[in-house]
Amino acid sequence: MSNERQSSQNESENNVAEDVVEQTTSNSEEQAGSEDVEQLKKQLSAAEKKAEEHWDKAVRATAEMENLRRRTQKDIENAHKYALEKFAKELLTVLDSLELGIQAASSDHPEVVKLREGSELTKKQLESVFSKFNIEVIDPLGQPFNPELHQAMSTQPSSDVEPNTVINVFQKGYLLNGRLIRPAMVVVSKAEDNPQGDSVKIDEQA
Repeated sequence: MSNERQSSQNESENNVAEDVVEQTTSNSEEQAGSEDVEQLKKQLSAAEKKAEEHWDKAVRATAEMENLRRRTQKDIENAHKYALEKFAKELLTVLDSLELGIQAASSDHPEVVKLREGSELTKKQLESVFSKFNIEVIDPLGQPFNPELHQAMSTQPSSDVEPNTVINVFQKGYLLNGRLIRPAMVVVSKAEDNPQGDSVKIDEQA
C-alpha cells in the first residue's frame, strides 16, 4: 500500500514539474515571439526609411538629368544659331568699306559712275546674304536712343527733335538671330543749354 502511495506521489510531482517546465517554455516562446515582432518592426521601419531616401535621390537625379538635357539642347541650338557670329563681324567691315566708297564716289565721271554702280550692286548682294542668314541692320536715325542697341558717341543740343533722340548715325549696328553683334554708333540729341525763350526774356528785361 505504501508503495502505491509513493508511486502516486511521485507521479503528481512529475506532473507538477512538467507543468512548470511547459509553462516556462511557453512564456519563453511568447517572450521570444514578442522580441521577434519588435525586431521585425524595427527592420521594416529602417527599410522604409532607406527606400524613401533612395526614392528622393532617384527623383533628384531624374530632375538633374532633365535639366542637363535641356541645357545641352539649348547650347546646341545656340551653337547653330550663332555659329556665324565671328564670320558676320568680319563681313561687316567689308560692308562698311563699300558704303564709304559709295559715299565718296560722288563724281559724274563715267568711270566713277560705273565704279559706284558696281559697288552698289555688290552691297545689295551682301545685304541679301545677310538677310538670308537672319542678320538684321540697326539704322536708328530719328528713333529714341536705346542703350541696349545703340552706342552714344556724343550728344548734341537740338530744338528740332525730342531729347534723347538719335540725330546722326556714324555706323550702323547689326543683329544675328536677335542677338546684338555690333551696336549702332550714334549721336543723341539733348535739350538746348540756352533755349530761345530764355534769351527773349533776358532781352526784354534788358
